[in-house]
Amino acid sequence: QVQLVESGGGLVQAGGSLRLSCAASGRTFSANAMGWFRQAPGKEREFVATISYSGGYTYYADSVKGRFTISRDNAKNTVYLQMSNLKPEDTAVYFCAAALFPVLTGAGVEGYKYWGQGTQVTVSS
Repeated sequence: QVQLVESGGGLVQAGGSLRLSCAASGRTFSANAMGWFRQAPGKEREFVATISYSGGYTYYADSVKGRFTISRDNAKNTVYLQMSNLKPEDTAVYFCAAALFPVLTGAGVEGYKYWGQGTQVTVSS
């Protein structure tokens, strides 16, 4: 099994940067693709980014391309989301998720089984 705990959320001004971390526990962490999702009040959960088990493949939602970077350090059992040039529309609860497979190439939630509790990111105007 995989357990996930997000951290690093907070309040930032538009144009600022924030780095989210997702600490994973479980022996199979290095074999799982990981993803970041977000959900704003009154809206559906939205795909943000995914990274393959080795970090060799990444894929981003169009809304965050060029601004967000997903990475992972398997030695530390941690996946990161570096967010730059933040905009008010980035305000949401951000969730990390672990998949059952080493690589996921789509933007959907299919394939992700384990989820963290979420961390709030608020970007002020």
